[in-house]
Amino acid sequence: MDDLITIDDFRALDLRVGTVTSAEPHPNADRLMVLKVDLGSEERQLVAGIRGHYSPEELTGRQLVVVANLKPARLRGIESQGMILAASADDQLVILAPEQRIAPGAKVS
Repeated sequence: MDDLITIDDFRALDLRVGTVTSAEPHPNADRLMVLKVDLGSEERQLVAGIRGHYSPEELTGRQLVVVANLKPARLRGIESQGMILAASADDQLVILAPEQRIAPGAKVS
């Protein structure tokens, strides 16, 4: 397999548990949702392509896993300051989340 990474590559990712404090549909994109996420020491704005799978009400208060050290990007005019992790198969998408509630900002390893 040519696409194997090293343990150092994995350690370069800063994966954190975040708690969604608000969620709303992106005003300029049908598939995007704008989330405010509490990462413990700060709140971040994330834009995620999950609108067809989750409602704002389902997301608010939910915990999820965030790539916290991803370079910010503008998605349809709104800055995203990280990325949430999700799994998808056969038109189904599920957000990856801790099994139990844990403090926002907890490191995933």
